Amino acid sequence: MFKITLRAARVNKGMSQGEVAVEVNKSVDTVQKYEEDSTNIPHAFLLELLDLYDVPDEHIFLGKESVKTGFRKRLYQRKTV
Repeated sequence: MFKITLRAARVNKGMSQGEVAVEVNKSVDTVQKYEEDSTNIPHAFLLELLDLYDVPDEHIFLGKESVKTGFRKRLYQRKTV
């Protein structure tokens, strides 16, 4: 069975983080935080998002988004010569 991230579920629904934040009465920072890492998302908040996105829980990947997507934010370090 395939699984998608919370960000993918939101995008598939055609919503911005700001729109979601207003709908669930949370800050944009909170929505962004749990899109990046849903490991410790409160259960009630997860259920609210799943209802909003109209996605069954078995289709959602819970954990660090970078693990699912293979993308990791990198800090660019200055090269020393």
